[in-house]
Amino acid sequence: MNSITPPSPRWAPSRRGVVAITAAGGMLASVGLAGLGPVGASASSHREAPLIAGAPQYDTTDVYAFRSPDRKNAVTLVANWLPFSEPAGGPNFYSFATDARYNVKIDNDGDAKPEITYRWTFKDHYRSGDTFLYANGEVDSLRDENLNYYQTYRLVRLKDKGNRIKKKVLVKSRRVAPSNVGEATMPNYEALRDEATTEVQVRGKTLRSFAGQAEDPFFLDLRVFDLLYGGDFSESGDDTLAGFNVNSVALQVPRRQLAKKKKVQRNPIVGIWSTTDRRGVDGSYRQVSRLGMPLVNEVVIPVKDKDKFNASSPAGDGQFLDYVTKPELPKLIEAVYGIEAPEEPRNDLVQVFLTGVEGLNQPRNVTPSEQLRLNMTTPITSDAEKSRLGVIGGDNQGFPNGRRLDDDVIDIALQVVEGELVGNENDLSDGVDQNDVDFSGTFPYLALPASGSDPNPHPGGGPVAKQSGSSEQSMTEQVAPASALAIGLLAMGAGAAGMVRRRRATS
Repeated sequence: MNSITPPSPRWAPSRRGVVAITAAGGMLASVGLAGLGPVGASASSHREAPLIAGAPQYDTTDVYAFRSPDRKNAVTLVANWLPFSEPAGGPNFYSFATDARYNVKIDNDGDAKPEITYRWTFKDHYRSGDTFLYANGEVDSLRDENLNYYQTYRLVRLKDKGNRIKKKVLVKSRRVAPSNVGEATMPNYEALRDEATTEVQVRGKTLRSFAGQAEDPFFLDLRVFDLLYGGDFSESGDDTLAGFNVNSVALQVPRRQLAKKKKVQRNPIVGIWSTTDRRGVDGSYRQVSRLGMPLVNEVVIPVKDKDKFNASSPAGDGQFLDYVTKPELPKLIEAVYGIEAPEEPRNDLVQVFLTGVEGLNQPRNVTPSEQLRLNMTTPITSDAEKSRLGVIGGDNQGFPNGRRLDDDVIDIALQVVEGELVGNENDLSDGVDQNDVDFSGTFPYLALPASGSDPNPHPGGGPVAKQSGSSEQSMTEQVAPASALAIGLLAMGAGAAGMVRRRRATS
């Protein structure tokens, strides 16, 4: 079996020992199956496939899984839907679909099949049909009669026992945190968030559950679709998702309840992904959305197979193998910027996204498949040691070992796709290094949703504008420093000043 040991500190944090990256050839031979693993990309699953783009209530945007920083024996699972929710988008605002099943699935033995499924379903409630208002007065609690429309949810756990599915109701009926209409209607939205967070006892252990609106935690510059950041990196540094909201479900579970046979130390690694099932006119459900690892369906899967991927399961991922070993994105970067794409097949990417990294989050006897894999025993990183670049930044608790809310998966993906793991060290970045608002330090950790009363919920520049010290700077002033840095880094990655073909910025 061939091994690739990248230069320190990439995948080899000295304080925790070397984590070897094993080439795909030997790995695939040993497991007998080639499967899909997403390579670096430049957006998560917001409007990623033709069918789901027209159905945002069913469109999974992102999945997160991490050891809970304030509850070390628990894991927090987060999944989001309804991308690009404009805060002032009334009068109906944003709700979960009532004809959908929202699932988070857990594979705890590496066989690419779910042993545990957490499933949310939702119901609509109206106090009156004689008004167009979402709320007709100040709302002080989830049960306030001024809240004309609200939703409740039911949460069940399904466990695959081999010959049967064991079902347990975890939450029979709880209120969903509403859309943040605005300060006049909801002067203390944080109190509504707190009220929507509930605790459930399962065999003497506490689970925490939340469903409702949140600020979209994903941060990136989506202008990658305009010739890879404008063709000269002049279009970088703007958090495109700043000020947009999503609908989220979050569940904090004792890690013992996720592990195979409840033995965390012997079976510490779990794979996680979400699906959305939509009910048809015949009453049956079919899967219309799927997401585990970020960044897959937008730029790894071509248009002809995007809807197929959304309807597929990890066990059948071998059909998408060529899109991983011969990815499109490096070729596009070479065409636009002149940076030579790493040699194919891209065996350096397989463990990171397909099987888990050996010695870190790869289960025994793994079946290659696209999942977000988490080692539930990896020590929680202190604030002083934490890196937004996760494992390639020397922080083994970060992406791709699970995914925390503040992991910079775009920069990680850009660097890996350009060969970080095969000796092509680079510092590629989209110029957005953090979310535009702070996350919470307690469950569900998500930031409060942007308010509908905010006259400017989407300030250009995101974190770049914050760091500049002036919210009045023009977009050109905000973007220019990031652009200059990105162009410089690209030139370094190319290895020669003349290799980067670009249109020079006029700013």
